[in-house]
Amino acid sequence: MFTGLIEAIGEARDIKRVGSEATLTLQVPSSFSECRPGESIAVDGVCLTITGIRGNLINLDISGETLRRSTLGELKPGGMVNLERAMRLSDRLGGHLVSGHVDDTGILKRIDRQGRSWFIQIRIDPSLGRYLIEKGSIAVDGISLTVNRCTGDSFTVAIIPLTVRMTTLVRKKAGDKVNIEIDMISKYIEKFVKSEATPIPNEPPSSIDRDMLIRYGFGEGNGHL
Repeated sequence: MFTGLIEAIGEARDIKRVGSEATLTLQVPSSFSECRPGESIAVDGVCLTITGIRGNLINLDISGETLRRSTLGELKPGGMVNLERAMRLSDRLGGHLVSGHVDDTGILKRIDRQGRSWFIQIRIDPSLGRYLIEKGSIAVDGISLTVNRCTGDSFTVAIIPLTVRMTTLVRKKAGDKVNIEIDMISKYIEKFVKSEATPIPNEPPSSIDRDMLIRYGFGEGNGHL
């Protein structure tokens, strides 16, 4: 589990395809020297397992499913990626709960600088749009961000100067792909609402319904949840 607060930027040194899968070697900062084989690390928001370490180089395996669903399938040597180590239970949760299980990729539509900040518009598949609400959380390339505005097939986020310095996001250009992970709470809410519509036989009705979720802020009062 991760927080979406990026710790460092790494560089892809080698990528080898092994059938439908791949192995990835990353050069990481010395601050990652405490990592051990078997630990999880988020690479551009994708949760991967460290399989080997040699100095500042770490090796990771990438499954075929991950290659298909994320931008790692297009990563090339020299590419820069956002890195975050798995959170400790004692850590402050400064971002939001990020699982590292990418839902899909989005495409950067616009990158505009306004004052010291950047505003980025990202196009997504409409099937993901139903999970977004203004001021809700979303992970883009592993970065925990707040949705400023959203439509059925796009959303806008603001990037502050610290995030600009600590991540790769504003190094990208319009047309580039990014990894998208929807806030997992919204997906659980959808499942609760669906189960309300189709009750399980012999199970008591749930106290969770659409009106209650909207009343406590998990949705919008205009019919979107």
